[in-house]
Amino acid sequence: MLDPRVVKSVADAKAIIEERGLTHIKVGIFDSDGIMRGKYMSKEKFFSSLHDGFAFCDVVMGWDSNDVLYDNVTYTGWHTGYPDAPVRIIPSSCRPIPFEGNMLLFIAEFEGKAEKICPRGTLQRVIKKAEQMGFNATAAFEYEFFMFNETPESVREKGYKNLTPISPSMFGYSVIRNSVHAELYRDILALCEEMDMPIEGIHTETGPGVVEVALAHDNASDAADKAALFKTFIKVWAQRNDMMATFMAKWSSDLPGQSGHIHISLTHLDGSSAFFDADKEHSMSDIQRHFLAGQQRLMPEFLSMISPTVNSFSRMVPGVWAPLDATWGVENRTTALRVISGSPKSQRVEYRLGAADANPYIALAAALASGLYGIEHKLEPLPQVKGNAYEQQHPEELTLPATLFEAAGRLKQSKAAKEMFGEEFVAHFAASREWEEREYRKHVSDWELSRYFEII
Repeated sequence: MLDPRVVKSVADAKAIIEERGLTHIKVGIFDSDGIMRGKYMSKEKFFSSLHDGFAFCDVVMGWDSNDVLYDNVTYTGWHTGYPDAPVRIIPSSCRPIPFEGNMLLFIAEFEGKAEKICPRGTLQRVIKKAEQMGFNATAAFEYEFFMFNETPESVREKGYKNLTPISPSMFGYSVIRNSVHAELYRDILALCEEMDMPIEGIHTETGPGVVEVALAHDNASDAADKAALFKTFIKVWAQRNDMMATFMAKWSSDLPGQSGHIHISLTHLDGSSAFFDADKEHSMSDIQRHFLAGQQRLMPEFLSMISPTVNSFSRMVPGVWAPLDATWGVENRTTALRVISGSPKSQRVEYRLGAADANPYIALAAALASGLYGIEHKLEPLPQVKGNAYEQQHPEELTLPATLFEAAGRLKQSKAAKEMFGEEFVAHFAASREWEEREYRKHVSDWELSRYFEII
């Protein structure tokens, strides 16, 4: 049988579907929050769509993660009538879905006007920019996520309190835990291998029921696809096994937050490293230094793309491994940017600010575009931080916005963001983040009730 990994063209996609005798195929597209929206399509409709595309209601770019309609975006809304938008299928994204028999999954992305605000389309524009500058970008995502012996029904019945994690207490890198849960780890590894989102490393992190996964590095486009699929299907797999996985940036005030670190490197078009220079300090080439500078200087302006929810900012507090300023250091995990020096193959930057709740396409677009901007404008980084970055004072220009609303405002005003992503994306995404915080402000929290109900 044809291996889904060899599917590259329309002809390949048709051949594997015919070989499997499929009557329907699953197609999905990722929205602004990184949520996969999709449906099953008949073989006839799918074959036609491979050539001519198909139409998908643009409401998926006009509502939030709870399907509540934005009231502050111009791209779509009641004023446009929520029409269909053109979509193209990516043949090379073909994947099997192991627990659905012979079923195949394909990723799609918006075309035309909607492409300007489409998360995958936005990343593709940044990748094209890199290529025009003479670079290929590679990336790898790391995710921390908590797993619970709960179901969608039980967490609601409990009001998201007193949840039961799959293991108790803090026990990072535990061989006991991963041996006790060997079948769980084995099944996750097998799922990810079969769906072509291979795991380089997996272990317990410090916290009850928390797991950390490092996905294998790949070209930037495929790395983002694999990260987005991983977040989607680890949740599917968990729920099918009477568990739940959450990628919230911070689900409990008593526990550390959950990161979504991104490792990035550039090569020249001939395949040689653009970041490694054995004659430079820390083996950092001039290109890597400028790239790092761009990431540092633009981090405050691009923060809402990296930390896109109100909850993202609950993670950014002292002492829980989340950066608070746009700092950098060499092999320093207290800084926002960690330079990893070594060989031409391993020289890279780890963008440690990323939270697990970020949309992989948008987060990688921000991390990559800011670096490219630094190269283009030959920016220089501020001095590196040595020691504990949390205990040091940093220049005011490196201070990160304290709220999602402030971060969205910084993005909306950013000339660099408009230059790198396009005005349409910046306006739409910034408005969607402002909406997110406005929705939060309508809510009365348990903390407010316990603090003010009687006393005030």
